[in-house]
This record gives sequence, C-alpha cells and structure tokens, in this order.
Amino acid sequence: MRVLAACEFSGVVRDAFTACGHEAWSCDYRPTERPGKHYQGSVFDQFIVKQEWDLMIAHPDCTFLTVSGARWMRIEWREEAQLMALHFVKALWRFPVEKIAIENPIGKLSSLWHGPDQTIQPWQFGHGETKATCLWLKNLPQLRPTQIVDGRNERVWKETPSVERTKNRSRTYEGIAQAMAEQWGG
Repeated sequence: MRVLAACEFSGVVRDAFTACGHEAWSCDYRPTERPGKHYQGSVFDQFIVKQEWDLMIAHPDCTFLTVSGARWMRIEWREEAQLMALHFVKALWRFPVEKIAIENPIGKLSSLWHGPDQTIQPWQFGHGETKATCLWLKNLPQLRPTQIVDGRNERVWKETPSVERTKNRSRTYEGIAQAMAEQWGG
C-alpha cells in the first residue's frame, strides 16, 4: 500500500506504516525529524499530487482551528485565517485518494465543516495521557483501542512556552500511529 502522511514532520505515522511493510512518505514544509522518505514542501506540489496514493493521513495545522487556544487569539484577521485553514482541510478531503483520515484536535472544524467521525485519546493506545484527537474518516473504519492504560496526565495541555512547543504538541503518539498502520494498513 502507498501511504502519504501529509503535514507530518515527525515521521511517526510514516515509520509505523513502513514498519508494517508499506511504502510510506511524509510531507511537510519542515524537514523530517527522522530519516525516511520525506518530501519537504507543500502537499499540493507536483511531486505529491502526481503520485498514486492508497491512503492519506493528514495532520493539518490546528493553529486557527483549535478551541483550546482561541481565547488567546487577539488578531483582527483571525476569521480570515480560520477560513483559509478550513479551505485547506476541505482541499485535503478532496485529494484524489480513496481512503483519507484527517486528524485535528477538538476545534472549529465541527462548527465550520462537520463533526468528526471519531474522537480518540492516547490512553486508549498505551500512553497514560490525555489529548482528545478528532478523526474525519473517508472509507476507513474507526480505530479500535489497542491498549487502555491508567493515568490521565495532561502533558500536552501543560506544555510550557518554548521554541519547540508547537512541534511537541502536534507530534502523533507512537501507539496511535501503530494502530493506524495495523488497522488501516490492510
């Protein structure tokens, strides 16, 4: 299966699918954190668009779509930024791939577009933390929890301000990526 992890710099999802024997690529404007097949650029660049993908898992930037930080946004063009972010998500949804998952935290997509097909937590996949993650699924089943664990640490929510904060908050948990690869990798 050819898998595209769109808007992923970490390589976590890409590597989970690669470990299961799939040809997987990540794509992001930022360089990848791990060695592997990675296209640094736009998901809409010709290199990506002209490929035939069987599955795309997209992680669009949530800066203007999330609920958690909306109260702090005191910028006059926030509504325009939300609209641009929404159009980006809709373009990903229309990408010419049969199976698509779009991942984002609880946020404005539910009111601006439509509600998620599923909301998952890291503690359902072997990590004792909370981070509600919404999934919009096209031709994919909901993920089944693989390892429910005790502990409900809010590490991501409590991440202190730093240069790495955005990266740390957006990284996919290994257990969730592994479940995606095993359950959606067919």
